[in-house]
Amino acid sequence: MSEWLVLTLAMAAACAVVLSVVFLRHRRIGEDDDPSETPDVIEYMTMMIGVIYAIVLGLAIAGVWEARGAAQEYVRQEAQALHEVHARAQAYPPEVRAKIRGDVDAYVSYVVTKEWKAMADHGAVTARGTELLERIRRDVTDYEPQTDHEGQAYQPLVDQVGAADDARSARAGSAGDTMPGVVWFGLIAGALVTVGMVFALQIRRSFRELLLAGLFSALIAFLLFLIWDFDAPFGRGIAATAEPFFHHFPQAAPGD
Repeated sequence: MSEWLVLTLAMAAACAVVLSVVFLRHRRIGEDDDPSETPDVIEYMTMMIGVIYAIVLGLAIAGVWEARGAAQEYVRQEAQALHEVHARAQAYPPEVRAKIRGDVDAYVSYVVTKEWKAMADHGAVTARGTELLERIRRDVTDYEPQTDHEGQAYQPLVDQVGAADDARSARAGSAGDTMPGVVWFGLIAGALVTVGMVFALQIRRSFRELLLAGLFSALIAFLLFLIWDFDAPFGRGIAATAEPFFHHFPQAAPGD
């Protein structure tokens, strides 16, 4: 199901539930009910609950957005390190250079075509990707430099392979969901309490009140959807992309 369809259904459902409760509640209210009799303390509590929940929502959005940005940075670091390995292999003999570059290309192609989908579906990297990166490491470390020029290139190549491995590990750590289940429980419970406090103000069936109630509930649903969409940095609509790999290795781009 499309993320945008999920958003539309969530917002529509939130509005429908709130407006249905308003209509049902209004039918049970007597003619002598006066909405102006709402105690001041309830208005104050509603305001404070709204402010506190807004702060919590803001922190949650900032947290998942920061996690998404960090995941994208790990991808950039990994792609840059592999690009350096690909370029610095120029110092090695043709057959060694071709082996290193071929294995780098194979790893990148696998990451962007196979492993990326695995991260989106399962929230984890694959053993095959780890194996391909280990093959690059062996290509670099098993070769014994024969000249001073090759010797000078050896350690930087080893360092770049280590940087790629470190970035891959960080990418693996950020592939799953960001928000713990207990936080989601708090966000959803807070949404129910915040929207429910609207009824403590004795909302009536005037057009303005119904419009505001519907828009408020739809806004809460949208913000929760936004957090959910950012929660999996590689798995949903607004996710980290493989663009850094495509930038350094254009031959790995789809259709090429």
